[in-house]
Amino acid sequence: MSRDESVRGESVRDETVREESVREESVRDGSAAGDLVRNESAEDEPAWSEEEDDRTAETLRWLREKRKSHRRQKGRDVAVLVYSVVLLGAGYGGGYAVYFLRRLRLGADYSAVGAHVQAALPAFFTLLTAALALLAARDALWRGPVVVPAPSVGWLLAQPVRRAVVLRPWFWLSAGVSAGTALVAAGAAAVVLRVLGLASPGGALLALLPAAVCLPLLAVAAGMAVEHRAGLAGFVRRFSPLAVVVLMLLAGQTAAAAAGHRSAVLEQVELWSGPWGWAAQPVVSATGGHAPGWPAAVVLLVLLTAAGLVRGHRDAALVPTAQLRRRAATAQTVSSVMYSAELRAAKLALMDAAAAGPGAGRMRGVRLPRPRSKYLVVVWRDLLSLLRTPARLGKALMWLACASAVAALGLQFSGGARAVGLGAALLLGYFAVGVLAEPARLETDDVRRAAWAPFRFRTLMLQHAVVPAVLGALLALLAAVPFAVAGAPWALVLMPLCAVPFGAAAVFSASRGPARTDMLFSGVSSPIGDPGVFRFFFWYAAGPLVSAGGLGIALHGVLRRALDAGAVAVVAGVAAVLTVGLLFFAARSADRLVRPGS
Repeated sequence: MSRDESVRGESVRDETVREESVREESVRDGSAAGDLVRNESAEDEPAWSEEEDDRTAETLRWLREKRKSHRRQKGRDVAVLVYSVVLLGAGYGGGYAVYFLRRLRLGADYSAVGAHVQAALPAFFTLLTAALALLAARDALWRGPVVVPAPSVGWLLAQPVRRAVVLRPWFWLSAGVSAGTALVAAGAAAVVLRVLGLASPGGALLALLPAAVCLPLLAVAAGMAVEHRAGLAGFVRRFSPLAVVVLMLLAGQTAAAAAGHRSAVLEQVELWSGPWGWAAQPVVSATGGHAPGWPAAVVLLVLLTAAGLVRGHRDAALVPTAQLRRRAATAQTVSSVMYSAELRAAKLALMDAAAAGPGAGRMRGVRLPRPRSKYLVVVWRDLLSLLRTPARLGKALMWLACASAVAALGLQFSGGARAVGLGAALLLGYFAVGVLAEPARLETDDVRRAAWAPFRFRTLMLQHAVVPAVLGALLALLAAVPFAVAGAPWALVLMPLCAVPFGAAAVFSASRGPARTDMLFSGVSSPIGDPGVFRFFFWYAAGPLVSAGGLGIALHGVLRRALDAGAVAVVAGVAAVLTVGLLFFAARSADRLVRPGS
């Protein structure tokens, strides 16, 4: 053996002896050196001694110096963005806001709008704040209050710096932005309450202040808890459908209260059920409602907010680096594709983040007998995919329930209000059917996946319209039963007819291809900017706009007169024309995906 090899062997043995001695010391007295060795095998946490190796101040000082020009440019960009938003809001939106407030005041004077708002305020405020809590919890599943940029996660957290100093400012930044936005919204709500004659400007603002300050901070604290605790994230995923059902019930209660059907017992239960109700009590009291215990509710709200912020401040420093790295990558992907108007890519990034997180939904092992004909293979695969992901069917039912509720509400009006309600109900119905067309979208995400099919790509995409159309018609038939019981049997035919063009529109939207951002710039100037924005919007939303618009015109025309076989035949003819036209353009779009020159 050579002298160099013997020296290297002795150094390796010495290093092994030193590591073993350090391990023995860590077992004996739990020293920092033992923590260093144990952390070397951890997945993503750096190993260093806080007392000896702390370089937080030097690292952050060096980083601020290097990022000085970048921060200056970023500050200019933010200033331009704020200026543009203020200009658009004050210049373009100011006139519309004044017109809206003037009409609202006239309606409050002559149509008792203020009384309706006062009656619906307890349920509406509870609905709004509960929805805010759900959104904060769902947002924390992929992003959360602490989202560190990818360079900082990859480099800064790997240095000998204290994690709390790096991560906690992001938590407080999220809290400050949320509270600032809520204060602006509270100011606008105070103006509306004053215009309706329900409260004075100062009284309305003071009543809204606890909600505007505490609720966004509580939402950020709840998001921090979900981001830090994997078990809580799984809980949010499992119970989100139930929370959506509760929100839909609250929306129904709000509409019923505005129509004069109130439940005093239910409102008092909601006002004392949690922070969503505690925050509503000062507003209810200031507008003349019954909330005698609102000072105690405000105290409870403030104490809970303080406790949530303290806990969130602690949790902000404990988020694992691997989780921060995944969230930074997802947030970067979503922000980049949003600039290119690729909403589908953003949705796929969120789906991947949800699938990788704790408590994510698992594919169910459901089997169906294989079809004997090759022309049923696509339908068989779509049905199998739907049965293995029942959450998709639940989303379709949720959108269909919303469409039915909006349709029932719109039929109570006449003229323009009925047309608006009918159009909104049809758009919600398109969303319900569109959820069932997810296999078609997955097919166009990567056209190479279609290599399994014994058909041309255009034929494959057309067959993907069968399950959404047929299953959507069956669901619409079930949703039409309450209308038929209420004395409108025509709904049993008209509502299922609408599902067929919606299925074709969903497949056409799936075959649309990458976003045509070149349409945003037409080279024509106008007082409202480049009209290419409207051209791009129509191209992007052509499927739902054409299908819902065509059906809305036909239904609005036949609903103004007595319904008979002729009226139903007119709607059926319009639905057939829309279906054939949308499928024709879907086939052309599918050809362009596989043959760009066609």
